[in-house]
Amino acid sequence: MPVPSELTDVEPSDTPPSLRIRVLRRFLLVSAAAILGAVYWTVIRPRMLNWGATTEEVTRSLPGDERLPEPDGESTMAISISAPPDAIWPWLRQLGQEQGGFYSYEWAENLVGLGIHNADEIVPAYQDLSVGETVRLARADRFPDTTLEVAAFTPAQSLVLQSPDQPPWWVWAFVLEPVDETTTRLLVRSRIRLPRNLVVRLTSKVVLDPITFVMTRGMLRGIKSRVEGTARADGPVEGQTDDGEGAHSEPGSGTSEA
Repeated sequence: MPVPSELTDVEPSDTPPSLRIRVLRRFLLVSAAAILGAVYWTVIRPRMLNWGATTEEVTRSLPGDERLPEPDGESTMAISISAPPDAIWPWLRQLGQEQGGFYSYEWAENLVGLGIHNADEIVPAYQDLSVGETVRLARADRFPDTTLEVAAFTPAQSLVLQSPDQPPWWVWAFVLEPVDETTTRLLVRSRIRLPRNLVVRLTSKVVLDPITFVMTRGMLRGIKSRVEGTARADGPVEGQTDDGEGAHSEPGSGTSEA
């Protein structure tokens, strides 16, 4: 059917203002979303996943890396603690839902029924540790398969946990590195293997990355506050500032620990 000439000969200036506004609005929304996505993926996400860690700490090999050499996702977070490694090690030994908890946001973990109860002291009954031992991440009656196992450990140096699968899909390493006699760096590296489905992989990263950041940062701060709180109760730690924080800054994050 022929199109009337009065419709085909419309100049761009004859486009209704409301239509031009809608097109412009959609263009701006798409552009803003693209810019925000690029900023998140290239700036915000790396800072979240590597909170507190220096560039050198993020890029070098740590205990446990060999158990998942080509991960689909990796996070390395760190904090300085005003205490020697042997004062921090007992808190790591008692990690687990059935033991000392994970020292993070207990209310958030229990909001989904994980049954976590964080210890505020070193419990002698939780200090036994052996390779192959099960570390529960949630209560057994609701989440029976939510477990890790102790893959390797060196007292006062490193603890490596991994999923029971072979090869593992998750490796979780805790590393203690002395800075001086009264300061230790606690590094936590998480490596995961994701399904091959691209949609699932992308969705997993979008969902898991913020959770990893929030809960791991909470755990690091929780361990720091417990260790330093115990040290203050036992006596002042040489080299501490008045608020109990160490003087070590985090070049990789651009901030000092708070």
